[in-house]
Amino acid sequence: MNSKTLAAVFAGILLASCNSTKNNSNDLATSLPIEASINLSQIQDDKAPVTINPGRFTVETVTYRLPRVIPGTYSVSDFGKYIDAFKAYDYKGNEMAVSRIDDNTWTITNAKQLDKITYLVNDTFDIEKEGGIGKDTPFSPAGTNIEPENDVVNLHGFVGYFDSLKNNQYKLDVTAPTDFVRTSALQSIGTKTSDDGKNTTSTYLATRYFDITDNPMFYGNLDVEEFQVGDIKIVLSVYSPNKVHTVASIKPTVFKMMKAQKAFLGDINSTPRYDIFLYLSEGKEDSPKGFGALEHHKSTVVVLPEAMPAEALAKSMTDVVSHEFFHIVTPLSVHSEDVHYFDYNKPTFSKHLWMYEGVTEYFATLFQVSEGLVDENAFYSKIMEKIERSKTLNDTMSFTVMSENVLNAPYKDQYLNVYQKGALIGMCIDILMREESNGQRGILYLMKELSNKYGKNKPFEDDKLIDEITAMTYPSIGEFLNTYVVGDTPINYNEFFEKVGLEIGEGKVEANYLIMDGAPIVSGDPQKGTIFFTDKVLDNSFWAEQGAQPNDVIKSIDGTALTMQNANQLLQAVFMWKPGMDVEVKLDRAGEEVVIKTRTTQGYTTGKGLMPKADATDAQKALRDAWLKG
Repeated sequence: MNSKTLAAVFAGILLASCNSTKNNSNDLATSLPIEASINLSQIQDDKAPVTINPGRFTVETVTYRLPRVIPGTYSVSDFGKYIDAFKAYDYKGNEMAVSRIDDNTWTITNAKQLDKITYLVNDTFDIEKEGGIGKDTPFSPAGTNIEPENDVVNLHGFVGYFDSLKNNQYKLDVTAPTDFVRTSALQSIGTKTSDDGKNTTSTYLATRYFDITDNPMFYGNLDVEEFQVGDIKIVLSVYSPNKVHTVASIKPTVFKMMKAQKAFLGDINSTPRYDIFLYLSEGKEDSPKGFGALEHHKSTVVVLPEAMPAEALAKSMTDVVSHEFFHIVTPLSVHSEDVHYFDYNKPTFSKHLWMYEGVTEYFATLFQVSEGLVDENAFYSKIMEKIERSKTLNDTMSFTVMSENVLNAPYKDQYLNVYQKGALIGMCIDILMREESNGQRGILYLMKELSNKYGKNKPFEDDKLIDEITAMTYPSIGEFLNTYVVGDTPINYNEFFEKVGLEIGEGKVEANYLIMDGAPIVSGDPQKGTIFFTDKVLDNSFWAEQGAQPNDVIKSIDGTALTMQNANQLLQAVFMWKPGMDVEVKLDRAGEEVVIKTRTTQGYTTGKGLMPKADATDAQKALRDAWLKG
C-alpha cells in the first residue's frame, strides 16, 4: 500500500471518529465536518478563492463571520474587510440572496437550500501601505500574504465560522503549485496531485474553529529545517525574498535560545513540536511593516526586516521568539474564561494582561541572564529601559481596568505598557516571593502551580485570580497586586531593588543608537517627508563623536534612502545595531551632504542606571543571586 493510499485510509478513519464525537447542532442535519478549501493555484490580483461547504442546514437563516478580533491580539482586525465577491449557492447551483450585516458578517435566508459559500480573500500585507499599522490593518504577524512566491496563510484571514458551529470539526483542503514548499503547525493527513502534476492539494483536519485560527501555514519558496532541542522538535521556516538570511544562519540562534528556555522552564510541560514561521520583509511599499510576532499554542509567526544584519536579527529573534514561546505558560496554559471561550466578534477581555503579556515578557528577559545568554549588566540595562519607557505612558492607570477595556479609548493607547510596566510587575512579584521564601520560590514557581491547577483545558475565574494567587503565595503578594495592579499607585522600584542590593543612580550608562531614556533621538516632518536628529543626539557619545548635529536630515542608511514609508524598517535596524558593525549614514545639513562611514562603538550617555550598591549586604547579594539565577 503506497503512502497516498495509506493517507486516504487514515483520513477516512479520522473522519469516522470525528463524526462519533461531534457536538450535536440544531442547525445541521448531518454530522460531517465543515469542508473548507483554499486555492493558492488560482490567485488573481493577490486574491485567493475560498469555498465553504457546511453540510445541510435545518434552519431558515444562518450567519457566517470572519473574525473581528483574534486571540493573542488586543486590537480590532476586521478580517471580513478583505473579503470580495461573497456568494452563496443552492443545491441546484443557483445563486442565493446574501445580506452583509457589517464588515465581518453575512446572513443567508432559506438556508435549508444552502449548498456552499464562495468568496475571494485579499491579502493584508499589501494594504498596510494604505491604513498603516495600528490604524486599519491587522498586525503583520496576524495578517495574510498572497503572492506568486509566498503565501502567509493565517487561516483566520481565509476561513470563517457559522455562529452556532464554532465547535464543529473542519476538513480543510489547501491547493498550491506542486513545487511549493509547504509547512504548517496543523499536520496534513494526506495529499493529492492533479493529473497534470502542476498542483497538489493537502488535506488537514481541525477539531473546532479555534484550531483553524491556532495553526498558521506557510506556502511557497521557503527554507525549512527540522531539528531537535531535547524532547521538542523545532520546525524553522524562513522566507527571505532576496536570500539574505537562511535557516542555516538562523538555526544556531534558535537552538541556543530554545535550549536555554527549556532549561529555564524545567518541568513545565511543553508541546512536543514547535513551529517558527519567519517572514523577512524586504522594505518595499507593499511589504509588511508591523514587526514582531504572534503566539499560538504550538507555533509563532514572526515578521522582521530582511535588511537587518545577522547579529541584529539573532538578537531580535531571541527577544521576540522567546517571548512567544513563553506564552505556552500563559495564557495558553493559564488563562481566564474570556480566553477559553473567546468570542471572535464581540470579545471580552481578562483583567490580567499583567500576567499574560507582562509575566511572559519578564520571563523572556529573565531567562537570558538566568541561563547565561547575557550578563547582569545587560539585564540591568533592559530593566532600566523598561522603567524609562513605562514612565512615558500612564503610570497611574489601573492595570486591571486597562486590560479589561483594552479595545477602547483611553485604555487602548496604553496597551504597549504591558511589555514595560507589565514585565516590571512580574519582576516585583518575583523579588517579593524570593524574599518571603528565603530565595526558594519565585514567580516561575507560581506559574507552575497555576499550570498544575488549571492547564489549557480549564480556565480560571477572572475575579478570583488575585485571591487564588495570594492563597498560593503570601499576603504581601496580594497586597502588592491590589495596590499596584488593581489600584492606581505608581510602583517605587527602588523599594524592590533595595531588597537585592541594587539602586537606580546617576552616572554613565550605555546608550542605544536610536532610543535613549525611553524616547527616540530622531523625529519626522510629515509635510517634508524627512526624518532628522533631535537635540538628544548630542547626548549620545557615539553620534556626537561622529559629528552628528541636531536637525541633520537622515538621507540614507547603508545605501538605502530613508523615507516615511520605510522608516519603520530602517530605524528598526538601527535600533538593533551592535558594536563592531560597518555602517554608512548620509545626512543633509542645511543643503550640504555629510557622510558618516564608520565602525560602530558602544555609545554612552549620562543618565539613570540600575547598578549594584557598594554597601550591599551578604543577605541582599544572596537574594539577588537567587532572583537572577534561580
